[in-house]
Amino acid sequence: MGVQVIGVGSYAPDNLVRNEDLVSLGCDPEWIIQRTGIMERRHAPPEIATSDMAAAAAEECIEDAGVDLADVDLLLLGTFTPDQLLPSSACFVQERLGLCAPAMDLHAACASFAFSMITGAQFVATGNSQLALVIGADCNSRVVDPADKRTYPLFGDAAGAVLLAPGSQDQGLLAYAFGADGSGADLLYRDVGGTRKPFSSNGSNGSHFLAMEGKPVFKWAVRVIAQSIGEVLDESGVALEDIDLFVFHQANLRIIRSAVREAGIDPRKVVNNLQRYGNTSAGSIPLALDEAYREGRIQRGSRVLMSGFGAGLAWGTILMQW
Repeated sequence: MGVQVIGVGSYAPDNLVRNEDLVSLGCDPEWIIQRTGIMERRHAPPEIATSDMAAAAAEECIEDAGVDLADVDLLLLGTFTPDQLLPSSACFVQERLGLCAPAMDLHAACASFAFSMITGAQFVATGNSQLALVIGADCNSRVVDPADKRTYPLFGDAAGAVLLAPGSQDQGLLAYAFGADGSGADLLYRDVGGTRKPFSSNGSNGSHFLAMEGKPVFKWAVRVIAQSIGEVLDESGVALEDIDLFVFHQANLRIIRSAVREAGIDPRKVVNNLQRYGNTSAGSIPLALDEAYREGRIQRGSRVLMSGFGAGLAWGTILMQW
């Protein structure tokens, strides 16, 4: 507790890719809508990388907060699609913004923003940071195989950011639950590009692209969302009906609807923008959070539950009093 969000921002590329635009790749627009709920997504042009989107979201966030850039003393970037393997993309964002602050990437795939929020809140709550910039950003269109008709249409590119600062003892993380289960690592992964299977001059034969086993990931996601929500409610002592807004990782509309039914959540309290952006991985929660904030759905004192889940398998669910 004692942590507040004082600024929110987001960025999505202008390049709009509708389902109909994917017909040339052999994708069925109606199948995409029926199976995922996605109608369109954004793809970054070649000159824009993950750090560019992250910096743009951060600039909007800092402007919203009305603070001096020089006062930002920590930068955390959640991403699994860095500009390059070395150095961290957070360092590129730091340089672009002109910050004098430690900067690091946190990689927990689609749960990266939740992990980054939990981490940033610790720094602020313990007095080790006065202004922590927490960003989630992913450029998924670069790591998904266009020939994979079932996976390629799911993903889009975007970034979102929040600025954390000391607040009152009524503000902050009421409870959170996060974890990982490495036994599911082979359900969602990128095979080539690390130290076990480095990139080769002979090519990777497409194994550097993201690969996913959709059905088991779907079932796991529904189960882990409901389970972690229960854990967070038990720990915080807050009743489900007393939560004002639910912001889930925008992976698949069927996953969200199934989890909402299983947990007994009022659908009117759930934020959905998946239809317009697709799965933006670490960017999805802060992007949806920013839209809800600007629509007036989040006020001081609002209880907001955020839940991210993805490769690892990793998950993080946070109940925050705004």
